[in-house]
Amino acid sequence: MTDFAVARRNMIDGQLRPNRVTNDRLLAAVGDLPRERFLPDALRAVAYADDDVPLGNGRFLMEPMVLGRLIQALQAQPEDRALIVGAGRGYGAALMSRLVKSVVAVESDAMLAAAAEQTAKELGLDRVRRVVGPMEAGAADAAPYDVILIEGAVRLVPDALLEQLAEGGRLTTVLAGPPGAMGVAQLFIKQGGVTSGRALFEAGTPLLPGFTPPPRFTF
Repeated sequence: MTDFAVARRNMIDGQLRPNRVTNDRLLAAVGDLPRERFLPDALRAVAYADDDVPLGNGRFLMEPMVLGRLIQALQAQPEDRALIVGAGRGYGAALMSRLVKSVVAVESDAMLAAAAEQTAKELGLDRVRRVVGPMEAGAADAAPYDVILIEGAVRLVPDALLEQLAEGGRLTTVLAGPPGAMGVAQLFIKQGGVTSGRALFEAGTPLLPGFTPPPRFTF
């Protein structure tokens, strides 16, 4: 039988800290939240694996190191408002809720969102508002957000999400590479109304559905 508390500590010491996830508040949240509870019973034994965990229908729980580094790069503050895009079964949103004032979690798969809501109730997590709808649209009704996390890889960050960033806001995601190539984690920052990005590290994160770039017109 898996000792999840030991597995959680091993994940922190063997996966996160060696890969420069050092933020004390984030590590405390990771150490406190039972990651296995955000997976179906049949997958809980691999909750702390150094890999993405498949949830079915092309969806995944993101690899711990990649998720940790993306959240850390946001430099979330206690007064911040956060948006989680592609929230899945709710683990990333739960982590973020320990770091910021409020969290809106957008998920297009109603079954994943329902599972996230049930887990949140069981764990007494009440600081996340869930929205079921197109992930690429975000949640404009509660914008602007100080931090936005896209919990998966995309080929292009939609303008709709960039527009929901507050001035000085930060967004992190993984931009997918061409077939067979690694993606690159990116940090976007809005300054003076203009959003620019910079590369952080390579990541093989699976693509989220629904983020197809608009077609290019050729003449």
